[in-house]
Amino acid sequence: MSIPVVIISMLLFLILFFGIGFLLNMLLRKTWVMAFIYPLIVMWIVGNVSLTDYFTQPSNSFASVYTNVLQLQSADILILGTGFVGTIVAGIVIRLLRKMGYQMF
Repeated sequence: MSIPVVIISMLLFLILFFGIGFLLNMLLRKTWVMAFIYPLIVMWIVGNVSLTDYFTQPSNSFASVYTNVLQLQSADILILGTGFVGTIVAGIVIRLLRKMGYQMF
């Protein structure tokens, strides 16, 4: 992957998961909900396994995800890590807004 593609992908993942995390935090009133859900999303993105296989064949599914995670390239790790940073920043922003007196819903 070229460097501009990696930088643009990192920016998109940061903004995407910041937005999703901000909306979930705002609607569910749980500050860190997206930070706990994000690893499950990463497992779903990285693993080439359907969602039902995690319940019907868990040992094969998690073994496949484990091998796929070990085979990730550094660019993929940077992109996925930036998405996690976006969820953390969304939690911090929601906390600051609530501390300043803003109420969402």
